[in-house]
Amino acid sequence: MRIRWPFAGAFAVLVLLSAYIGLLPHSTASDDGSGPAIPAHLQPNDKFLHLVTFFFLSLIFYWISDTTRRRNLHLTLLVCTLVLGVGSEIVQGLLPNDRAFDPFDVIANVVGSLGAIGLCSWYHKRMIERRRKARYGAFADGAGDDVELGVNPGSGGEESHLGPQETGVTTLEQEVDNWDENAVDDWDAEDGPRETEGLAGKNAPSEGQPGPTTSTAGGEGKRSD
Repeated sequence: MRIRWPFAGAFAVLVLLSAYIGLLPHSTASDDGSGPAIPAHLQPNDKFLHLVTFFFLSLIFYWISDTTRRRNLHLTLLVCTLVLGVGSEIVQGLLPNDRAFDPFDVIANVVGSLGAIGLCSWYHKRMIERRRKARYGAFADGAGDDVELGVNPGSGGEESHLGPQETGVTTLEQEVDNWDENAVDDWDAEDGPRETEGLAGKNAPSEGQPGPTTSTAGGEGKRSD
C-alpha cells in the first residue's frame, strides 16, 4: 500500500489546526470583560464550521493511501467519522476547557464526513471504470489527455486502440489475464506420441539389413548331429 505524502502532510496540518481550535480553551470576552471580543452577528455558525472541517478532513484522508476503493472507504469511516467525529466531542466534554459535549456537533461532524466519503467513493469508482475502459481500448481516438488515468493519446497512436489480435503483440499482462489455471496442459500428450514414433523408427530394421534371427531347439539339435 503506497502512501501519498502530500495528502498525509495536509491531513496532519488540518488535524492540528482543528484540535487547536476545537479542544483548547478560548475566551469569548474582551480583555476588560465589557463584552464579547467578536460581535454575535459576525461570529460564524459553530455547526457549519464542524461540518466543513470534517468534510475536508475526510476528503483529504481518503486519498492518503493508494489502495482499493473498499479499503479506503472503510478506513476513512473508521478514522474520520467514528474516531475523530465522535471521539473528539467525547474528549472535549472530558477536558476542563469550559466546553460541554454537544450532540449536534457530533451530527454535524458525521454529516460532513459522510458527504466527503460519498463524493470520494463515487469519484474513485468512476476512475476505476474509466481505467478499465481504457485498458480494453474503449476510448475513441483523439479524446485528448486523460488527467485522471495518465493516458496520453499521442504516445500510443492508432495502435494503442488495437487489440492483441490486430497488432500481433500480446503483453505479459494480457497473457496473465487470459491464462486459465484450470486448463489442462497438453504438452506431454503432444510430445509423447512423437517421441514414441521416433524411437520405433530407430529400432525398425532397414530394407538392406537382415532382421534378427532366432535360434530354435531343433536347429541346435541339427548342428550337434
